[in-house]
Amino acid sequence: MTSTDPNVAHYGFTAVPRDPDVLFQNHPTANGSHPKQDPFTVKDFPVPESPIVNQKELDVQTFNHSNRVYVYGAALVKTHFPEWTYDNETWYLACILHDIGTAEKFLATTKMSFEFKGAIVARDLILKLGGAEDQADSVCDAIVRHQDIFVKGGNITQIGQALQLATILGKSFAIEAQFYNVGLRSNLIHPNLIESTVAAFPRMGWSDHFARVVEKELDLKPWCHTSTFEIPAWTRGTPSNFARDVRGNDVMRPFE
Repeated sequence: MTSTDPNVAHYGFTAVPRDPDVLFQNHPTANGSHPKQDPFTVKDFPVPESPIVNQKELDVQTFNHSNRVYVYGAALVKTHFPEWTYDNETWYLACILHDIGTAEKFLATTKMSFEFKGAIVARDLILKLGGAEDQADSVCDAIVRHQDIFVKGGNITQIGQALQLATILGKSFAIEAQFYNVGLRSNLIHPNLIESTVAAFPRMGWSDHFARVVEKELDLKPWCHTSTFEIPAWTRGTPSNFARDVRGNDVMRPFE
């Protein structure tokens, strides 16, 4: 039964399958070797007006990454899920804040995993700036779950799924036999969009930058959620497979 609460749709809470394989199964525009690629460029997705744009906690590499996620996700949804109609500012807030927990101010000052600390920081910030509680909760929920890559069953919010799909385009994960890479589903958006977005928001060595964040968090907090990408019973001092595979992002290497 569809919810009668208009905030469910407006703030992106509408449930969709968590597993992208289920989401894209028999999809009319996303299947096959030549899925639909609308010829968008970064100019088609201007950043919405928001006081969050001026926050100073993110370093430039993470700020640029977060803006690329906003563009890639917006394009992917517009092409392949045009029926998703959530508020664009809420989408932008989820993107620009999804890695706020990796900021120097937070990563080493909490024992929480960066996703969870970041989700709390984001929620508090949105409320402080006058955002609606449902908006803050939508962003918080999406950030909490944005690295739950191995969860297959159940559902996730539209904004949560869009955030996960978009971050696939910016990070690289190869865990055991499962290859979760920027190349996975990158053919769902036009190459011109990637090129123009990277030109507007340069990577500036993003792969190595994020790999070093992974290594730092693992060293500080070997219990953290990031350790779920490692071998079972991972221990401090063991080289990170996650960091290694982030650095092995061959698809984006020309743009580094």
